Amino acid sequence: MADTTADMVDDTGNGKGKLFVIWVLSILVAAAFFMAGGAKLAGAPTMVDLFAKIGVGQWLRYVTGTLEVIGATGLLIPRIGRYAALLLCVVMIGAIVSHLTVLGGNPSAPVMLLILSGLIAYLRSR
Repeated sequence: MADTTADMVDDTGNGKGKLFVIWVLSILVAAAFFMAGGAKLAGAPTMVDLFAKIGVGQWLRYVTGTLEVIGATGLLIPRIGRYAALLLCVVMIGAIVSHLTVLGGNPSAPVMLLILSGLIAYLRSR
């Protein structure tokens, strides 16, 4: 079921490296999503302009920012970290599609965050 910190480290100490990698990745990815989601929710002009270009209204900026902040928080809670990472994967797929179909430009940032979120989800799975 849900993995906890104790589940990942057995009596011989195996799994400590995996646990370290999971936490480092989780903290870094959470920080990126806290900043991005916070900028969206705070109404940073670049975010307002970005979502104006998408053309569906600013409500999507609030939804995306909220999902990013919730996902970032969830990455730091071991019992739900996998699900939070999967949520962030879905958000990044939407960002990549938006870049490729509407916004143009380089989608490398959402692609990298998708890969890292997917890696976290994989590492947190059994």
